[in-house]
Amino acid sequence: MQLILIQSQEHETLPIAELKAVLTTEEIATEIESVNTGLILLKSLNEEKFQKSYKTLVKRLAYTHEIDELILDTSLNNLENDFKNIDWNDYISKNYAVRVKRFNTDIDTIATEKRLGHLIKSQTNFKVNLENPDSFIRVIVSENRVFVCLERFKLNKKHFQNMKPHKRPFFYPGSMSPKLARCMVNLSHVKEGQLLLDPFCGTGGILIEGGLIGLKLIGSDINWKMKNGTAINLDYCDLSDYEVHHLDVRELKLSKKVDAVVTDPPYGISTSTGGEESPLIFQQFLQSISRNMNENAYLCIAHPHYLDLDPMLNDFNFKLLERHSIKMHKSLTRIISVIKKCDF
Repeated sequence: MQLILIQSQEHETLPIAELKAVLTTEEIATEIESVNTGLILLKSLNEEKFQKSYKTLVKRLAYTHEIDELILDTSLNNLENDFKNIDWNDYISKNYAVRVKRFNTDIDTIATEKRLGHLIKSQTNFKVNLENPDSFIRVIVSENRVFVCLERFKLNKKHFQNMKPHKRPFFYPGSMSPKLARCMVNLSHVKEGQLLLDPFCGTGGILIEGGLIGLKLIGSDINWKMKNGTAINLDYCDLSDYEVHHLDVRELKLSKKVDAVVTDPPYGISTSTGGEESPLIFQQFLQSISRNMNENAYLCIAHPHYLDLDPMLNDFNFKLLERHSIKMHKSLTRIISVIKKCDF
C-alpha cells in the first residue's frame, strides 16, 4: 500500500528530514520516492499497519500539508479509462468532492475536476458535496504522471495558526513558531511516552508541541517569569504530564535521564546564564545536558550561524548527524543541528 504526501515548500531540507526522522522513530518501513519538489510517495507500506502508520504521520508531521492514500498511479493519456475502472463504492460512503493539484504542468484543474467528478456521478448514486465532502478525492498531476488518491485522515492545518506565540495566554517576543518547534521535536527521534527536556523553555512552545504528540515533559529556565509562563501555556493546552523548574541549565540534575533534548537558547545565551557569554558557557551547557541524557538520546538545538558547536561535541560523546539553515535576515541565519549522544 502507498501514501502520497504534499509537503511544504517553505524550506528546502526540513520537510523531508522531518519525514525521515518520524519514519525511523515510529519504525514505519517504506520506500521513499521523491516524485517532484514537495511531492513524496511512500511505497510498500505494511498493509496490516497501514492505518496506524497513516494516523501517526498525520498526527506528527509539521512540514506536510496533506497525506493521501494512493488509489491509482497512471498517466494523463490513460487517466479517464483507468479512472472509470475504479470501484468508488470502496472509497466513498456518502458524498464526495474531486480536487486537482498540479506540479509542473499546465493542465486545466477546474475542467479536470468537473470531468472526473462527472465520471464518478455517472457510475454511482453518490452526490457531490463541494463544501464539506464526506470523501475527499485528491488528483495530483505531476508532469505526465497522475495520482488518484483518497484523504482518509486530515492534518490539523489550523493548529499551527492557532498556536502562534501571540495567541497563547503567556507571550514573549522572539518565541519560535509552533511549526518549527514541532519539526525540531520530530527531528529528535522521540516518541509517545518518552521524556523530552527543554532547558531554555521560554514560553513553552517546544514543550507544547512535544506534549501534543504524547511526550512527557521537563522544562527549565533561569527566568522565573518564563518558568511560570510555560506552566500557564501548558495548562492552556490541557497538558498535565510535565515538570517546570526555575534554575540555571548548568545546575540541572534530573532524577531520571531524558530521551531527547530540544531547545532554542536565546541569542545570546547570556540572557539565560546570568549575563555570561563565552564558548565556555556552551561547553558547560553541553556537559550538563549530557549528564542528564540517556545513551543514544538526541539533542536538537537551534543556534545562530556564528556559533561553532562542532569543536565541543567530542568532549561529551556527541555526534553531529545533520544540519539545516534558516535565513532570518541579512545578518542572521538560524541553524538547526541534530546531534546524538553516542557511547564511543
